[in-house]
Amino acid sequence: MARDTIFALSSGRPPAAISIIRISGALAHAAGELLAGELPPPRSAALRELRDPGSGEVLDQALVLRFDSPASSTGEDCLEFQCHGGRAVVDAVMTALSHVEGLRLAEPGEFTRRAFENGRIDLTEAEGLADLIEAETENQRRAALLMAEGGLAKQIGEWERQVLELSAQAEAAIDYVDDDSVDSDPRLSVDCAALAAELGRWLERPRSELLKEGLRVVIAGPPNAGKSSLLNAIVGAERAIVTDIPGTTRDHIEVPLAISGIPIRLTDTAGLRNSGELVEQIGVARARSLIDLADVLIWLGETTEVPDHPRVICIHARSDLPERSNVPGTSIPVSSVTGEGLQQLLDAVAEKAQALLPGEGELALNRRQAGLLADVRDALEAAAEAPDLVLMAEFLRNSRLTLDRMTGRAGLEEVLDALFGRFCLGK
Repeated sequence: MARDTIFALSSGRPPAAISIIRISGALAHAAGELLAGELPPPRSAALRELRDPGSGEVLDQALVLRFDSPASSTGEDCLEFQCHGGRAVVDAVMTALSHVEGLRLAEPGEFTRRAFENGRIDLTEAEGLADLIEAETENQRRAALLMAEGGLAKQIGEWERQVLELSAQAEAAIDYVDDDSVDSDPRLSVDCAALAAELGRWLERPRSELLKEGLRVVIAGPPNAGKSSLLNAIVGAERAIVTDIPGTTRDHIEVPLAISGIPIRLTDTAGLRNSGELVEQIGVARARSLIDLADVLIWLGETTEVPDHPRVICIHARSDLPERSNVPGTSIPVSSVTGEGLQQLLDAVAEKAQALLPGEGELALNRRQAGLLADVRDALEAAAEAPDLVLMAEFLRNSRLTLDRMTGRAGLEEVLDALFGRFCLGK
């Protein structure tokens, strides 16, 4: 059954200097001719008057770009109108397209979905594109762009090639051994274990969720230590209530922001102390839980009472006060009033946070990808330990199917090519 031809505004919301309206589907070129007349050659641009097909009224002068299937972003016939970006112009062109029989407005993400279904991108590239659209920090942009440009897809392709070769060798060995002897091949077992170890190292890398969701940076300490004042100073706004009354902060306050391009969730917590007041007790319990969950802990209490945490930064708060002139140990003197030490604190947070994030140019797996890759690793480890070739071949088959799930592709033909192209089985 033929798909609908879809159209949508593919650039930012007007007003703008230029707006791009995209059409994709079997009727894309016909619709373009109704509005623009003769279309340019494929992958070329031409200036055309856009006219309403019904009234003949001139709507705009626009650049028209034509792309023929399958050499287009969606794999279908495509057309783009690059018109002036005023609201009235865009509305007029979109209205004219909506009156063309066989065209409908695209659903959210439908162009990308068609690109995936037509093999123009795989599932990992689609995920990267979605992350790129949502990126708010430089680190998020770089990681998403690496994924959208096919970085992980290329790596998965290399793993698929290795697993296919191992599968072909196992199947070939089964065909050439006696029916009563299908013991595993030690060389194949070593190769399966080596590939499983490589995947294990990938699974130890930082995950992309830390980039998307932000690292949790928790401010903690006793009551009246200056936690809420510090949060307000870092954020540059009065986000937390500050008083001299102990126990003012009853529940945690979370503020998303970026430090040196790193997304974080800065969290102020209730002061840690024993209290007979029920609401404050609940706040203290939540504060202790948040300390345990923190990626980075900013501690404003005594250095002798620092919680056991792998990434803690000790702060000597209210350093502007005369009675706070002595700075203990390696604590950072900080004043929320004068701003002393704030940049040093932010630099320390960024340094500790950066160690938890993917390195420059390093691919980061999301939860879905990591879960499937763990299944591939487990299958390869099982193949390495399999007592016979038949079981080894089955575990390798499972590895292939799971890699296909990572990219959204089916790999049957590739398996057949590997079996019959690389090895002469005499059949």
